[in-house]
Amino acid sequence: MNPSVVIRNGLVVDGTGAPGRIADVVIDGDRVVAVEPRASARGRREIDAEGHVVTPGFVDIHTHLDAQLAWDPIGTSSCWHGITSVVLGNCGVTFAPVGPGQREFLAEMMESVEDVPRDAILGGLPWSWTSYGDYLRWIDSIPKGTNVGGMVGHCAVRVTAMGERSIDQNIPSSDDLATMCDLVEEAMAAGALGFSTSRTTLHRVPDGRNVPGTWAEPDEMFAIGDVLGRLGKGVFEGAMRLGERDGADLAKTRAEMAWMGEVSRRSGRPVSFGLTQSDRRPTLYADVTAMCHAENERGAMVRPQTTARGIGILFGLHNRTPFDRGPAWKALRALTLDERLGVLRDPLRRAELVGEVLANPEPINADKMWVLPAGDARYDLRPEDTLAAVAARAGVSPVEAFIDHALATNGAGLINYPVLNHQMAAVEEMLDDKLITLGLADAGAHVGQIMDSSQPTFFLSYWVRERARWTLEEAVRRLTSDTADLFGIVGRGRLEPGSFADVNVIDLENLRLPQPEYVHDFPNGAGRYIQKASGYRHTFVNGVSFMEDGNHTGAFAGATLRA
Repeated sequence: MNPSVVIRNGLVVDGTGAPGRIADVVIDGDRVVAVEPRASARGRREIDAEGHVVTPGFVDIHTHLDAQLAWDPIGTSSCWHGITSVVLGNCGVTFAPVGPGQREFLAEMMESVEDVPRDAILGGLPWSWTSYGDYLRWIDSIPKGTNVGGMVGHCAVRVTAMGERSIDQNIPSSDDLATMCDLVEEAMAAGALGFSTSRTTLHRVPDGRNVPGTWAEPDEMFAIGDVLGRLGKGVFEGAMRLGERDGADLAKTRAEMAWMGEVSRRSGRPVSFGLTQSDRRPTLYADVTAMCHAENERGAMVRPQTTARGIGILFGLHNRTPFDRGPAWKALRALTLDERLGVLRDPLRRAELVGEVLANPEPINADKMWVLPAGDARYDLRPEDTLAAVAARAGVSPVEAFIDHALATNGAGLINYPVLNHQMAAVEEMLDDKLITLGLADAGAHVGQIMDSSQPTFFLSYWVRERARWTLEEAVRRLTSDTADLFGIVGRGRLEPGSFADVNVIDLENLRLPQPEYVHDFPNGAGRYIQKASGYRHTFVNGVSFMEDGNHTGAFAGATLRA
């Protein structure tokens, strides 16, 4: 019998880091059956990939698509960027397990922490589960464009076990801790990819208190890590408390790193967490990286994850602007886009808006805001693209430059305001360390603020094609086998006989990243940013064509990923 698909004559970059080679990829059913020059078999479908790069599908280990997949089964914007496998349940915030009367709490916490609308969560999910295993069985039942796996979250586990006592600095009783460990064990036995927690004081429930688990003592972490160790599977992931409320000696950060290292040594399981550079503590990322290497030299497996660019808030006329603290600007939010543009065109109203900003004793820092220029979106933070530089060239104030940009683009123009990874040189340094993996793209989270799920396209188009900073082979390895292996996702992230047929065919020379767009396609008309791409000619999931030239084929061949 002829194989399902043969992808011919492409430059196969197989995800291992090995040199690319011209070869044919033969797919039968959901598996790759051969990667060889001039395959003799004729496929029921033949694809000529000459001049294109053929890679494994990309594995995104840090998403918050937990709710969105219920109403958006292809997982936009991830699907437009070659991503074929996604991991849910990051940062300790999950929807399972869930006890009686706790749905609203979990939904409100997700909105507070990850900016996913509460009403969309409550109305968009069936809430037909109580245990994490039941939740995974629901994932099994829904159509999925991509493969989907998840971690069980500390917040949900703690609330289920302790109720109201789960918040603040309450120490669990021995019975509470035993219940938590049982819940984690149930989740892991059902196929969770690991356990996640939130330690940062930035994550809060709506009443302002820190999310459950923020102040958990190391003994609680050890006990949960021991569950993963006893079962011999799973990653321990978290949004950790690094540099927060810490002195120059970084004593608290060192203590945080110490318990992470001990969790890994005791359990034999990897520990992963987000690591970014911030101008508030410019060298903290380097200090933490050194601490990771030190812990690993003592037998741990601690691996930070970072992004390929700055994590930036998007400002534009469609949603939030940099000036919304002022009453006149705040009033714009109640208007339609056309009405907002009309206000900006009115000389008297424009003067009112400009005057309100100029009279503010605390002006915005226009040197730290970047105008996304027309054409392909740029995130390399060029000095000439700052709002201050654009304003200076035009001989106007930054607020006037913002207004002019909004009018010139009919409201679509955007300002990028990095809040983390402020320095691209620091990003480059982190990505140069093979201990640090690519993550933190946050697909599905902060939907009205950021749009970072386009990370693979930026990494390939900027760092590889434009800068030639890393080889194509190393970049693809970072996006595929490196992330898959860290999270125990077996059979994916490589193009080799026997692997699942998750495959991209990419026109690298014509890979493009357009501007983000603001759309209203969430339940109840809620808005969010999306970002498409061009250059991904084909994306296969489990041997089935999923996306072609940026368009969904209608196929839902995604599987549930289990540890």
